[in-house]
Amino acid sequence: MTRILTLPLFLVLCSTASASEFTIEPFAGPLEHPWSMVFLPDGRALVTERPGRLRIIDVDGRLLDDPVEGTPAVYAASQGGLMGLMLHPEYASNGWIYLTLAHGTSSANATRLVRGRLSSGRWIDQEVLFTARPFKDTPVHYGGRMAFLPDGTLLISTGDGFDYREHAQRLDSHLGKVLRLNEDGSVPEDNPFVRQEGALPEIFSYGHRNPQGLVVEPDSGRVWLHEHGPRGGDELNLLEPGGNYGWPITTRGVDYSGARVTPYESRPGMINPLIDWTPSIAPAGMSRYAGTLFHGWHGDLLVASLVEKTIRRIRLDGERVVSDTPLGLGIERRLRDVRVGPDGALYLLVDEKSGDVIRVTPSL
Repeated sequence: MTRILTLPLFLVLCSTASASEFTIEPFAGPLEHPWSMVFLPDGRALVTERPGRLRIIDVDGRLLDDPVEGTPAVYAASQGGLMGLMLHPEYASNGWIYLTLAHGTSSANATRLVRGRLSSGRWIDQEVLFTARPFKDTPVHYGGRMAFLPDGTLLISTGDGFDYREHAQRLDSHLGKVLRLNEDGSVPEDNPFVRQEGALPEIFSYGHRNPQGLVVEPDSGRVWLHEHGPRGGDELNLLEPGGNYGWPITTRGVDYSGARVTPYESRPGMINPLIDWTPSIAPAGMSRYAGTLFHGWHGDLLVASLVEKTIRRIRLDGERVVSDTPLGLGIERRLRDVRVGPDGALYLLVDEKSGDVIRVTPSL
């Protein structure tokens, strides 16, 4: 199935919101390449640092000196390390915390999913739920984002490994996919390829390059995914079970050498993006706004970018993109993720060796 690109160019290039509309203040740090963040019911927050540490931010915004003890070992190189972080929907009663990480060595590594619990500053009860295959020998393009569907199953994104981009089209490989698992890592019986001979049963969608933004609308169950293109061709997609999103057969991006990856921007049976960002913004994390602090933002998507160094606010009308506006925060730092706090503020993760978390609220 081919989806028509529905966002007119004038909406992609709409005016930037002024930095004077926002109050920007430091929240916690320093953090070494922070990657993901969640808020706990007791008001504390957890943050992953890519080199392999899980950090605790106290209720007053104070970063505790000591990282959580006993977290899993990671392969920390280039883009690899400790990445995604997600609470179980019933965390308050079961305590499960989910992590994605790069597992293995320089010659054989893969995206891995684990879960465990936090107790008195220690990581306990760890279970390894999933490891992507085949292993690869590149330290990049792991994907690593997670989101729970309304039925309690878990989606996890995996990258194509850069040098393995053809695997994104192969159903016998986990590379370049979105996968759907039960909460314990087992395979749901209704996955789209579970009965197809030669296909890996975990696959939910395929044809992805390096997807690092994943949001599920709690009421409708719609799944929004953004992914990095090469030079250009960053995408926002609306996922369908079993959908083929084209990479590397279709893209508007070009290779880093300047050579064309493919002559095709669309092909029959492949789903086109709803937004194409060319030149690249390097979308690296995404949330859905569900607070009240920013009036009129409820249900909007918020996208953090490493290259554009801002947050984009994407207004939706069902499955249709209405507008795509860069907030123009004036931060000029690489933004890895954006989270919505229990207070309705935005919390931005700065992906630097001496990074931090920044809090953004509306100006009075």
